[in-house]
Amino acid sequence: MTDRNTRHKASMEKLKAHVDEKVASATEQRGLLLINTGNGKGKTTAAWGTVTRSLGYGYKVGVVQFIKGLWECGERNRLEDDPHLEVVIMATGFTWETQNRDADTRACQAVWKDAERMLADPDTYLVVLDELTYMLKFGYLDIATVKAALENRPREQTVIITGRNAHRELVAMADTVTEMQEVRHAFNNGLQARRGIDF
Repeated sequence: MTDRNTRHKASMEKLKAHVDEKVASATEQRGLLLINTGNGKGKTTAAWGTVTRSLGYGYKVGVVQFIKGLWECGERNRLEDDPHLEVVIMATGFTWETQNRDADTRACQAVWKDAERMLADPDTYLVVLDELTYMLKFGYLDIATVKAALENRPREQTVIITGRNAHRELVAMADTVTEMQEVRHAFNNGLQARRGIDF
């Protein structure tokens, strides 16, 4: 065996020992708070992947879409007939440069009531709050209200929050924070979003 192979084998054994140690030390079992944030593509896509995974095990799942509700969504189209899935959308035609802040605030507050109901339901295994970060950034929701709902949710419930610029208080309380980093994006090179790939 060459020196390179020997070093590789030793490195892999060390990694395996480290992973085994981490697995052995993970003794707590409860729902998690996950945040998918950052400027890169894939935050909502990753959340829908977890929705699919949970539904695959027969768990009840709730999704609240704060911005993209009126947009085409292939994942929602495919999964919406699953009896274990509830999707609620903020169907106001929200735009990034809103023309009616009061209407958007009212729409956000209305759909947040559905989110609070899901977050209080011990039978709902997973709740996705898609693009929630923007509702906090624009002041449509109060951080204290959101934190209270998250802190008081059932112990076994997992929540995924998506969106850029996650509020620092949410990041501080999260179990897992994934930051999607944009290295290159097709849109910046004049390529349109592609049906079945980007939405």
